[in-house]
Amino acid sequence: MQSGRMICNRKRSVLYRARTTTATIALAAAGYLVMSGATAVSAAAQGSSEFAIGGWLTRVLPGTARTDQAEDKAQPQYVGASPKDTPADAREKPAAPGPSKKSDRKKDDLFLPDPRYDNTYDVEKNVDIYGAKIAVEPPRPPIELGRQQYTSGPYNESSTLLGQLNPLLPGLAIYGDWRTAVAFNKNNSKEVAQIATRLNVDVDFKITGTERIHAFFTPLQKNNKFTRFEFGGADSDGRFSGEFDLNPQTLFFEGDLGSIYSGFSGKESGFDLPFTVGLFPLFLQNGIWANDAILGGAVSLTAKNSRKLGLSNYDVTLFAGFDNVDNPGILGADKRNANIFGTATFIDAFGGYIEAGYGLLQGVERPIEGQLTNFVTASYTKRYANTISNSTRLFANFGNGKNDEGFAIISENSLISSLPSTLIPYANFFVGFGNPQPLVDGFNAGILKNVGINFETDALTGYPKLNDTGSNAYGGALGLQYLFNLDQQLLFEVATVQPFGTPIAGIGAAKPQYGFGVRYQIPINRAWLFRADATYQIVEGAEDNFGIRFEVRRKF
Repeated sequence: MQSGRMICNRKRSVLYRARTTTATIALAAAGYLVMSGATAVSAAAQGSSEFAIGGWLTRVLPGTARTDQAEDKAQPQYVGASPKDTPADAREKPAAPGPSKKSDRKKDDLFLPDPRYDNTYDVEKNVDIYGAKIAVEPPRPPIELGRQQYTSGPYNESSTLLGQLNPLLPGLAIYGDWRTAVAFNKNNSKEVAQIATRLNVDVDFKITGTERIHAFFTPLQKNNKFTRFEFGGADSDGRFSGEFDLNPQTLFFEGDLGSIYSGFSGKESGFDLPFTVGLFPLFLQNGIWANDAILGGAVSLTAKNSRKLGLSNYDVTLFAGFDNVDNPGILGADKRNANIFGTATFIDAFGGYIEAGYGLLQGVERPIEGQLTNFVTASYTKRYANTISNSTRLFANFGNGKNDEGFAIISENSLISSLPSTLIPYANFFVGFGNPQPLVDGFNAGILKNVGINFETDALTGYPKLNDTGSNAYGGALGLQYLFNLDQQLLFEVATVQPFGTPIAGIGAAKPQYGFGVRYQIPINRAWLFRADATYQIVEGAEDNFGIRFEVRRKF
């Protein structure tokens, strides 16, 4: 028993000594902090009010806080009222003298007080905080059944036919726009005045939150010819021409394999794998490298990252098409004589944005059976010194076909002006060798289609444009765009194409070309838009081209 008591007494002695030693160290440390606290807090307070009022030292050793702490606390925030309007009885009162109580030291003291609403609350002033912005109600589709797009709840409970984790959200919407233009153009020595119209109709059937069937129709045009009436000009036919086509221009199913798997398995998939199959639109490099609807499929790895490579975000898309492949510059007019295979990636890296891709056109029918043409593209976009935004794009194609080798560099630049959102000077330049071509383009446009407004047509009236192939030529466009209060657009531009070497017959420009263009557009209301364009183009050794057009567009 005595030995047991001795052991017990020894344990108590050790515990007592340990507690005494710990308390002594804590008191010594506290004394050091208290002695140095005045200097530390004073110095820190010059650079951080948070440290002086509610910083680490105050929280660890509340006794070191300044006696005037209550005077430095943030005042209650009254929504819709300025500080001078704050009621006197609501202002913070000085703390009573005496030692601070433990109950007064709350965690809430580390944060600003919540807003207080008083009798002077003004709804309009609170809207003004956000620039007096209000909700904009766009035109609703004329046909909209089931779950509507861009609306708020509450919604009825969804069906789980495809699984508990992939509920149905069925909805049918038919929408689009209707364009009508009056133009007087002189293009390649042909002078025509006409009124032309086109109708774009989208039919969208939502199945779930990630799956849908989509179709696109252009019933008032056939290929690239539009319903029109030529009423004037030396080369006008003076008659009405109806161009009708009820075949879908796109018709595809798209969804997410991860969501479909979750629905059928009843387990969270843990991955996203969006895909599409059918006659789907392929649009890459802002439509420069690819702008066409191909019959095939595509799958994407989206929102990926790589710690090892230092990539915060990247996407990879694989695509293939077996019909409706358009490349008039290499394949000719036949869109059924080739297959297409390719990949594209989008990467956030090096302080900018990278786009890259590879494509292959495989000839499968005469006269290009066995032909293989490779396409490579890369671009890098970045803002420099908060002064200039630049996108540099490279395009190359090479293979065993006729005139299927070419290379082009396009540099797109916009200056960050004193009105960065509304006043935009830009300067775009290019140089091309051989016969540079887009991978696919369903509108018979060249690689320079986005260099400037003088290189683009209107896809309606045959509006003239400079040679946009970039074949054995250099040049560019200088322009100034003004957007007023983001409710109108006014744009002036000058552009040129300067050929060099031996031009490829029927493709490149044989002589220098110069273009002067202007554009103005304004929304009449939320459904109607008015636009006007004019251009004059000087072609050395040939007749000049010119065009003037007025267009109204109705969104529905």
